Amino acid sequence: MSFEKLNLDERLLKAVAACGFEKPTPIQEQAIPVILDGEDLMGSAQTGTGKTAAFVLPILHQLINRPPVKKGIGPRCLVVGPTRELAQQVEKDTTTFTKFINIKQGSVVGGVSYGPQIQILTRSLDVLIATPGRLLDHMGQGRVDYSRLEFLVLDEADRMLDMGFIGDIRKIVGAVPEARQTLLFSATLEGPVLRMAKTFLNEPESIQLTTNQQNHDQIDQRIHWADDVKHKHNLLRHYVAEEELSQALIFTATKRGADELVNQLNRKGQKAAVMHGDLRQSARKQTMDEMHHGRIKLLVATDIAARGLDFKNISHVFNFDLPNSAEDYIHRIGRTGRASASGTAISLVCRKDWDYLVSIERLTGKKLKRDMIEGLEPISKEPKIRSTLGNAGRSWKPSRRGSLKRRLR
Repeated sequence: MSFEKLNLDERLLKAVAACGFEKPTPIQEQAIPVILDGEDLMGSAQTGTGKTAAFVLPILHQLINRPPVKKGIGPRCLVVGPTRELAQQVEKDTTTFTKFINIKQGSVVGGVSYGPQIQILTRSLDVLIATPGRLLDHMGQGRVDYSRLEFLVLDEADRMLDMGFIGDIRKIVGAVPEARQTLLFSATLEGPVLRMAKTFLNEPESIQLTTNQQNHDQIDQRIHWADDVKHKHNLLRHYVAEEELSQALIFTATKRGADELVNQLNRKGQKAAVMHGDLRQSARKQTMDEMHHGRIKLLVATDIAARGLDFKNISHVFNFDLPNSAEDYIHRIGRTGRASASGTAISLVCRKDWDYLVSIERLTGKKLKRDMIEGLEPISKEPKIRSTLGNAGRSWKPSRRGSLKRRLR
């Protein structure tokens, strides 16, 4: 299917063509017609699948082809996302698609001064992009007028729940007009996210392109059994020294662990930076810019700090520490292998990570491939369990191929 068959405004199609996009992604192909029909929608899709365009394009089409419900100040569309970085990405994409139309947009996010945001909220807006905490701050001061609101988008709803924003979201939804079109996007549509969708949306259509057991077939997933933290460091250094690695995200369990790992990598001559909650906004922005321009090869991050980050050139994801949530493993490795590209996800697992590995394999429904590097073999052995994964639970023999280059080809 081509974008022309989605019945979007010609000016939007011109902007899409200028970006070099020829065919819609699956989430765009399915979501755009539903949104154009005015239906509420809950969609399951990972970041990197064209999700933002899936809601931005049909909303823009409606904004430019029908008059507002009333004149005055305030937004016609509100997009709420979990992090400043995600909000900035949505704002950037919206700007890209409005190249040939006149749309007024703004953002209210944390970590920046209030002054310019207060000015934005005194104007007539088409699109307002916000993070929950800062938006509630402005709402508490009576600065946000929702009387013109027609569209509400809750982006990465699962992340907002994980970060404790459910109370904030309830207050925001309670403040906007009931006569609106509501769109909710999440990596998964289960449990609390599904309950939230059923509460906030009116007879929504459901599009579910991802599940907790998605295959990630384009991602080469490997496990390395490690004796201890020192062994993990040796394994990681082996990989990051390889030229096939363009940029990598390396996940740790703690901020302290992230700092220590970055220091070790830099001492070994690797260009590494850290991203965690204690980082100042100026340092965070500098790191983001350097990653986007390819000046940093390795970014070490905690889960909370990495949420909403979107880098296009991530060839590898390393789990230096496995996450304690199996769902977070899926989110982590999904940072590579974007838009049908291939990627590599390598998890370094020692005895303290064992229970987490078991949970991941149960959730994904398959036993992850074990690997071994000649000269860096573990002394200890991986524990054995009675597997319920069928063929995935068969015994394994790790390869002893010494050349990482051969293994990545």
